[in-house]
Amino acid sequence: MTESIESTVYPSRKPLWDMTYAFLVLRLWLGLRALLAGIQKFSVYRSVATPLIDASTGQPDASGVMVNVNVKSYALANYAGVPPSLLDKFSHDPLLPKFALTAFNHILGPALLISGFMLLVGLGTRISLLVQAVLYVVLTVGLVLIDQADGVAYLGIHLGLIAFALMLAEHNRFAVLKKW
Repeated sequence: MTESIESTVYPSRKPLWDMTYAFLVLRLWLGLRALLAGIQKFSVYRSVATPLIDASTGQPDASGVMVNVNVKSYALANYAGVPPSLLDKFSHDPLLPKFALTAFNHILGPALLISGFMLLVGLGTRISLLVQAVLYVVLTVGLVLIDQADGVAYLGIHLGLIAFALMLAEHNRFAVLKKW
């Protein structure tokens, strides 16, 4: 019914493609950001001993010297929703219940992966944006508790982008499910 009223009041009104593209850019950026952040929860750096390479010949050093090189690897066994260094800081804060920290640690990675994928595909964009907003608000509370002001500002920018994306969600033309 709204479309028929708009078409009679504004007969020459065309779709606002600028808004559609703005939403698409935000959707892609926020979706990739969440998806890649979720993938990073399954990564770890391991120190691997490799032979020192002689720069002039390109061959291993004749003396047999070994150097440690950090190599990044991904596996389900590497999962850490909250980095161990921060997990230790959170565990010492009396305002953060241990059960909440444990639950959030388990939920964070999969929630980022799922919401990022949903946003990229356009499957329930509003729901995935709301899930990301809740995750970033909870992360912000945690960073406030351990006095990490830089991280709070960083997450505030993410929340602003999510709020702007929610304002533009009505212009979501490239989605699997437009209603949600």
